[in-house]
Amino acid sequence: MAYIGAPKPPGCIFCTNPAAADRRVALVLAMTPHAAVMLNRYPYGNGHVMVAPRLHTADLGALDAAAHAGLSETLRHAVGLVQEIFHPDGMNVGMNLGAAAGAGFADHLHWHLVPRWIGDTNFMPVIGETGCLPEHLDALWARLAPRFAALEEI
Repeated sequence: MAYIGAPKPPGCIFCTNPAAADRRVALVLAMTPHAAVMLNRYPYGNGHVMVAPRLHTADLGALDAAAHAGLSETLRHAVGLVQEIFHPDGMNVGMNLGAAAGAGFADHLHWHLVPRWIGDTNFMPVIGETGCLPEHLDALWARLAPRFAALEEI
């Protein structure tokens, strides 16, 4: 509950959070030469991870071949880790390019990885305009960070 309703931080979270001294507070799970992997502070569900390029850009075409390849490899491994850790029935993987598409941080492209389970939607988001998370973000970070550290070796 501590983070619900908190003001949006200034600047770009995909640039400032990876540079933070305390990765746990910043919810950064891993850094690769071309990507940052973070928990979503306002998750759609438990285990909601984001993968963003290190380059601050909203334009996918602005990534050179090496940056795109490194980012794609990190995304591929992150999907595998989320599947291995959470054993979901499925997963939403996607990005919202631009505010009109729903991007909360439209100036820095990023992928969302959201594990999904059959029957995981219920009346809460519809009637109560809220979601239910079974695990606090701090506990989730502590559980995931050691596993995601392997991404820094790819």
